[in-house]
Amino acid sequence: MPAKIPATVITGFLGSGKTTMIRHMLDNANGRRIALIINEFGETGVDGGLLDGCCAPGDIIELNNGCICCTVADDFLPTMEKLLAREPRPDHIVIETSGLALPQPLVRAFAWPGIATKVTVDGVVTVVDGKAVAEGRFAENEDAVEAQREADDSLDHETPLSELFEDQIACADMIVLNKTDLLAQGEAEEVATRLLAEARPGARILKAHKGALPLDVLLGINAAAESDMDSRAAPHHDSEEEDHHDHDEFESFVLDLPEIADVPALTARLQQAIEAHDILRLKGFVAVAGKPMRLTVQAAGPRIESYFDRPWATAPRQSRLVVIGEAGLDRSAIEAAILG
Repeated sequence: MPAKIPATVITGFLGSGKTTMIRHMLDNANGRRIALIINEFGETGVDGGLLDGCCAPGDIIELNNGCICCTVADDFLPTMEKLLAREPRPDHIVIETSGLALPQPLVRAFAWPGIATKVTVDGVVTVVDGKAVAEGRFAENEDAVEAQREADDSLDHETPLSELFEDQIACADMIVLNKTDLLAQGEAEEVATRLLAEARPGARILKAHKGALPLDVLLGINAAAESDMDSRAAPHHDSEEEDHHDHDEFESFVLDLPEIADVPALTARLQQAIEAHDILRLKGFVAVAGKPMRLTVQAAGPRIESYFDRPWATAPRQSRLVVIGEAGLDRSAIEAAILG
């Protein structure tokens, strides 16, 4: 029987830096054939475009029908079966989950008939925005509440964001503490200590800047995670609830923009919209007048990054941003603020 293909599940909250880390991984694959499954929360995916050119044709598959852990049977499993039927087979499969996905149901799916004898979960890697966690952003956004949560795991009034974060940490074989360059001296160690206290026994934590870690560190963990689910549940879950969740607390929409002439002015409008409407994540591509290359825009909380990544070539010069936030986003007000 052929050896099982190892698969790495990469999870992490919105804006943690998963895509940047995966891009670095693919750029340094050194001949190893890596297939990539991307799950994008929202009406359309843009991460596939960011990763274009890193893999062979057909080795990047986008799943845009909602959270991957909610569509395991209808979306993920058929995709895996098609991927496994291809020749030559990939050396490794990397799955980038949506920032809203619970990793446990996805990992559990690898024990399903049809793929259990062909693939194993080499490891679950959770990417964490170190600066955001240090500020309490993903734990109700208040340091006092975060301190309470750390002191008492039995609290039953945590927000969905904090519970989601706990699930991602609890399932991880490796935690990547990303964006450590934005942390003050001593902050990285403090955050790492907190995360390890919430992690499963044996989990490792690595510090990173822009997700730059050696391929041999991220791949080859050999965890066989699908056969070790009992140790991967967060404290807030009980046995009756662990398979049930929803994402009614989140929403997203796609905003089409005209070609712009002033990048700093657009950045300023995005900054104001993010602050005024508590947007969690914003990303996409923008066409800039007189520029042959597309402008990639990525924002997580108040931080905005933009850079020209590649020529439009024959692709339509289409400006499109995906906006993600908690339920109740004022779409018309956000559109007005960004469009100016």
